[in-house]
Amino acid sequence: MFEIKVPGFGESIQEVQVANWLKQVGDWVNKDDDLVELESEKASQNLPSDFEGVLTEIKVANGEFAAVGDLLGIISPQEGGGGNAKPAAAAAAPSAPAPATGNSGVIMPAAERLLTQYGISANAVTATGPGGRLLKEDVQNYINANKSGGAPTPPKPNAPAPAKPAAVAPAPTRSTVDMDPANVEREETAKPMSMIRRTIAKRLVEAQQSAALLTTFNEIDMLPVKELRSKYKDAFQNKHGVKLGFMSFFAKAVVEGLRRYPAINSEIRGDKVISKNFHDIGVAIGGGKGLVVPILRNVERLSFADVEQKIGEYAALAQANQIVPTDLQGGTFTISNGGVYGSLLSTPIVNPPQSGILGLHTIQERPIALNGEIVIRPMMYVALTYDHRIVDGREAVGFLKTIKEVLEEPARLFLEV
Repeated sequence: MFEIKVPGFGESIQEVQVANWLKQVGDWVNKDDDLVELESEKASQNLPSDFEGVLTEIKVANGEFAAVGDLLGIISPQEGGGGNAKPAAAAAAPSAPAPATGNSGVIMPAAERLLTQYGISANAVTATGPGGRLLKEDVQNYINANKSGGAPTPPKPNAPAPAKPAAVAPAPTRSTVDMDPANVEREETAKPMSMIRRTIAKRLVEAQQSAALLTTFNEIDMLPVKELRSKYKDAFQNKHGVKLGFMSFFAKAVVEGLRRYPAINSEIRGDKVISKNFHDIGVAIGGGKGLVVPILRNVERLSFADVEQKIGEYAALAQANQIVPTDLQGGTFTISNGGVYGSLLSTPIVNPPQSGILGLHTIQERPIALNGEIVIRPMMYVALTYDHRIVDGREAVGFLKTIKEVLEEPARLFLEV
């Protein structure tokens, strides 16, 4: 018998959540097969098996929490196993328990109403819901199956007494649905908050409570960048094997802005201001488990191609839930692109202990006044949220103005002016 235990994820992580069992009881497991997906407060990763055999027991179900070192499951060695086929012994693995019946499980509200309506005992109905829950469908199936056997029918309401002539106009009536919520499904479901979501919630609340956050806005004419991308996109991809996106332009523009306004690249530690002479930029990426913010290290030393390749690698890892904690640690500034989801304007929240975050938004054609004429240009609103304890309004406005200048004249990125 082999024990599957929660491995150590680092000194700061003491608890994980079982996100998804990749093998089920009775499955044959080869050595190095992924057994279960575990989610810590920083990332998700799959736990491979150190053993070979049949998974005979799962101790911690999907969605439940376990501490480092806790027992997750049991693998039993079997003779003649291997490959992807199940050995004969696997077929003899303990079968799942029969569904709970009647009031041995939880009776859902809709099912309880139907039981009461037809005068049926909960013990007479087989429950098929998760965890032995008795569902409305279970009761309905019981009623349908026993119609010919004389299943009880709902009592008929007493005939109303003859109405007496009203001396006044009748009061207005409501529909049955409005009056009786029991006529519609009003069930609730509950599931544990994921580790990553719990950490995000905790950090965002901390940021709101511990920092003096303020947001300033500007807008950028994206036509020069779009024209540059259109002109060189094929040559760029042929040479570097990656598409030329907008994010590399913004990452390099952020570096230029942080160079001019280093307070935004600093943090507060106790009663000291710690200034960074490097630029580790976090880039928010949507993944299989939600938003993650992996770090592009030393962006000041990276080329446009390096930035695009790194972002592409992180995006693939995020979709496969293979981002690891070290990918997310550190960071001196963050870029969040809500525009990919259609956001026109927002106020992003700083990720402490950082002092600033740049929010990008959707590009939208709008009329603007340019050189005394009204023209239609692809415009983007940008937002900088910053910690006012360390960053002055003048610096915040100047930072966004720098981003605007270098993107409306991309040659500035290469001339560093």
